[in-house]
Amino acid sequence: MADHIFTGSGVAIVTPMNSDGSVNYDEYGRIIDFQINNGTDAIIACGTTGESAVMDAKEHCEVIEYTVKRVDHRVPVIAGTGSNDTIFAAEISKEAEQLGADALLSVTPYYNKTSQSGLILHYNYIADRVNIPIILYNVPGRTGVNIRPETYAELCKHPNIRATKEANGDISALVRTMALCGDDLDIYSGEDSQAVPIAAMGGVGVISVFANSNPKECHEMMKKALDGDIKGAFEMQKKYIELMDVYFSDVNPIPIKAAMNLMGFNCGPCRLPLAPMTDAGLEKLRTVMEKYGLVE
Repeated sequence: MADHIFTGSGVAIVTPMNSDGSVNYDEYGRIIDFQINNGTDAIIACGTTGESAVMDAKEHCEVIEYTVKRVDHRVPVIAGTGSNDTIFAAEISKEAEQLGADALLSVTPYYNKTSQSGLILHYNYIADRVNIPIILYNVPGRTGVNIRPETYAELCKHPNIRATKEANGDISALVRTMALCGDDLDIYSGEDSQAVPIAAMGGVGVISVFANSNPKECHEMMKKALDGDIKGAFEMQKKYIELMDVYFSDVNPIPIKAAMNLMGFNCGPCRLPLAPMTDAGLEKLRTVMEKYGLVE
């Protein structure tokens, strides 16, 4: 592949909310600047961590537009525009392109549970209607749908389908995908805990939850990995694994938003149906964060 959408650490950025549930744009701008000032290589807006599933179309586009303007070309902006409705996914993808997004993140259709043939039709329909690159997002634990290696091999024939965020936890399948697709499909780890192993296999980066609280460390870890210092990168992976794990001690993004609040950011709560952490869960989160010097 001649170029990459980004390499290194891309943050699956949280969307801070006011007490009434509206987006807190002042704090969102502060968080974007915090990310870029600490080395984050790309901003992924309106993903799972950004609570896109509970945004209506207008608000979704407003968040993308704000992100593009605030980032102001400092790093690539990747807009989450996936849906289980193919036509809607194509429409919001076109809107994100018009708003200035550099690329799109498109999760597999959830709930419908389409076939592999349906995935090919779905993604090609979207890719035919935009002129910016698409990162597929394979997270069967959320969607109930898994992209098979042979399906990747078919999808990456489209010039706009350039990469995947892989979060199916199946390294063997990923090896087969890489063998079938070669340089026609970039791989981003969709799991913080697998970021370095996937980079060692030839992946080009991570789309990270951990980077919300630790942008500098995530950037440094991935830079080491991509520069060939796998041992050094893996030492960082091991060092931060307890923190990465605690961010998934409840449904994402509940713990990471709670963590950002504990750090002094005003991220507010998650929107329903996601519930606040229990007192025990919050205490466990705080205890782990204290070990890493994120809170006192």
